[in-house]
Amino acid sequence: MKAFPNRHPLPFLILAILGLLAALWAGLMRLGWQLPSLTPSLAMLHGPVMISGFLGTLITLERAVAMKQKWMYLPPLLSGLGWLVAIIFPNLPFGVILLTLASLGGVAILTEIVRREFALHTITMFLGAVAWLTGNLLWMFGWQIYQVVFFWMAFLVLTIAGERLELSRVLRPTQMQQILFGFIVTVFLAGIILALFNLQLGTRLSGLGLLLIPLWSLRNDIAWRNVRHKLPLTRYIAWCLAFGFLWLGISGGLSLGFGAQVAGPRYDAVLHAVFVGFVISMIFGHAPIIFPAILGVPINFQPAFYIHLILLHVSLALRVIADYANMHTLRMWGGLLNEVAILLFIGMTVYSLRKSVSGK
Repeated sequence: MKAFPNRHPLPFLILAILGLLAALWAGLMRLGWQLPSLTPSLAMLHGPVMISGFLGTLITLERAVAMKQKWMYLPPLLSGLGWLVAIIFPNLPFGVILLTLASLGGVAILTEIVRREFALHTITMFLGAVAWLTGNLLWMFGWQIYQVVFFWMAFLVLTIAGERLELSRVLRPTQMQQILFGFIVTVFLAGIILALFNLQLGTRLSGLGLLLIPLWSLRNDIAWRNVRHKLPLTRYIAWCLAFGFLWLGISGGLSLGFGAQVAGPRYDAVLHAVFVGFVISMIFGHAPIIFPAILGVPINFQPAFYIHLILLHVSLALRVIADYANMHTLRMWGGLLNEVAILLFIGMTVYSLRKSVSGK
């Protein structure tokens, strides 16, 4: 079998995938499944490991590869090691410090990107990196997860929104449409910041921002036009993005309508509508672009990709319905099937990459 053309990022990618697996294990424990606790703190670190350990590593790694600057590999190294140290030594601050330094590195990378191209989409991604750093700083100084999770959410939402805005340039959005996008981002960020002082009002305002982003995309994101594209891969990617935007709007609507939730089933529904429905679906869609860019190996599209995509969204719908119907067992199964869909995605991606490398 041939080697991957670009093997340098592979160790970082392995750290990210291991972080994902650890976060999935912790997620099942939090849902109520009786599993061995690999470390005493693992269940409590589900969110930070998923966001900073997995997604933080993956996002900064992608940018390091694209920018071809050696110093930019430091942030994904710090986040990849940070989640590991955090769960092994839960009573020591070293893991949190490493993750915070990783997010500081993420801000440094985006600062360089903005310096090279000062545009609305790069500024949006820069604000997302600042939100990641802010959330980690608040967490490091003892703020509760429900108080800082909005900043972690902003990190991912603004990162993806900025990337989609960049790709939307093929549709040539008007200046007014770009101003509207900037206004929506401002509303969202204002809600995130306000939530530190008035949780209910801030949650509703940020929820309005979450609701407006997918509404803006209906006219300005090419994904909605590509759902009927004749190329199978392009059509698959478009469906991933369309479902993701739908869940982002659902989360925004729930936050706007029901206000802040600091724990319990409704808290689970709002967060996972974003982190699973929006973010993971976007990863499903961008994987055929991200992994070839990182590893230098194309992904061969398989119609079976729709299996994990459909399973992800059907199981998430069951989970959210169960959250609001207070059906704990159904919620557990919905969460389990969410994770099965993610594992199927990993398996299909690895299979496709190996097939490309072997040339068969």
